[in-house]
Amino acid sequence: MTCDEGILRLYAVTDRAWTGRQTLYEQVERALLGGVTCVQLREKALDRESLRKEAEEIGALCRQHHVPFLIDDDVELAVACHADGVHVGQSDLEAGRARDAIGEDMILGVSAQTVEQALAAERAGADYLGVGAVFPTATKPDAEDVSYDTLRAICAAVKVPVVAIGGITKDNISRLSGSGVRGVALVSAIFAAEQIEGECRELLALSQKMVAGA
Repeated sequence: MTCDEGILRLYAVTDRAWTGRQTLYEQVERALLGGVTCVQLREKALDRESLRKEAEEIGALCRQHHVPFLIDDDVELAVACHADGVHVGQSDLEAGRARDAIGEDMILGVSAQTVEQALAAERAGADYLGVGAVFPTATKPDAEDVSYDTLRAICAAVKVPVVAIGGITKDNISRLSGSGVRGVALVSAIFAAEQIEGECRELLALSQKMVAGA
């Protein structure tokens, strides 16, 4: 699958911390109806069998909506479940090895916090970069902060599209305008929302406006 930059406009990253009234499947379904352009399954606390079941079910849901489905870190599971791609961090499987494992037809996303990391990921075959945390975030409190200037420098240094992640909300998304990012990756801004579908519609419009100002 080609990684068109449009799939990064509103990139949903799952976190079952906000399930309760709805299952994660139901939450992802509402997000898809609201216009998310990509879904990444990132569930660190699930056992192997539960994660595989979740991947198969949510992957099928994403295919119904013609939205790319990626799995965080787990290359083996991504291949087994016929996901559209995988996303790896700096402490996960090295990007070049991940590319070798998934082949050329799957999307490879790589996290980067510096220009050096971004260039290395691009050389290793990354299709897009996830850069952050661009704002303080409770979802990953140990995430290193990436300044606006560094974000902009990364976008200028690489040819692959960049998606910003970390602490992004409706109130601060406009502050990313002019950085060069092609979209935003969101966790709590989507999955902690009372009305996920409506929230996603609003977030997508804001992301598109932000990108247009880049």
